[in-house]
Amino acid sequence: MTAPGSAQGGRADAPGAAKSVRVAIADDQAVVRMGLRALLDREPGMECVGEAADGAAALTLMRRTRPDVLLLDIRMPGMDGLATLRAIAEDPELRGTKIVVVTTFAVDEYVFAALQAGASGFVLKDSAPDELVNAVRVVAAGDALLSPAITRKVIGLFGRHGTEPVEGIETLTPREREMVAWVATGRSNEEIAKELVISPDTVRTHVSRAMVKLRARDRAQLVVFAMRAGLTAPP
Repeated sequence: MTAPGSAQGGRADAPGAAKSVRVAIADDQAVVRMGLRALLDREPGMECVGEAADGAAALTLMRRTRPDVLLLDIRMPGMDGLATLRAIAEDPELRGTKIVVVTTFAVDEYVFAALQAGASGFVLKDSAPDELVNAVRVVAAGDALLSPAITRKVIGLFGRHGTEPVEGIETLTPREREMVAWVATGRSNEEIAKELVISPDTVRTHVSRAMVKLRARDRAQLVVFAMRAGLTAPP
């Protein structure tokens, strides 16, 4: 078990084995870390490379192990999750790690701040084990994990703050603006394609072009841009 504020490393892949998704855990509750580690270590193709009890220890762990995914609690003593996210965003060596915020709250004021700071998704601590595992796989593959329910609530929260200019938004075609608005609903390319009766490849092309024009690092940041610009899909 990891002592508060410390970081604990994991094992290396066996020679010749397929590359595992390497996951680090940052949570101040030892029982939560223990449960997440047990879940990851028994999942084929996943490996827990270490755990930390606060943000400072998480940064140390990440620099040493370079995980693919970090499961991050927002509310930790000392350096909390938001400060940790900002530190990761400012460190070029750590930006490659995808961040999944693990929270006890379905949505609150921290969620949008976490999105702005670089989180790729959210999952509740009381989620079913397969949902937690899927969260790791989704963000490791480069996608955002934003359920429609959470996204709608975040849009509602942000709506109270009004819109603001987004650099590059004026360069989007009408179709690209439409796709960005649909992405902000939390739907996948396949789900958007079904709604619009077009092919998933067409959706993917427009979304990719919009991400390039807006310089969005991933779909999660595209959601942030859509909210800031006030882009909304039909109800």
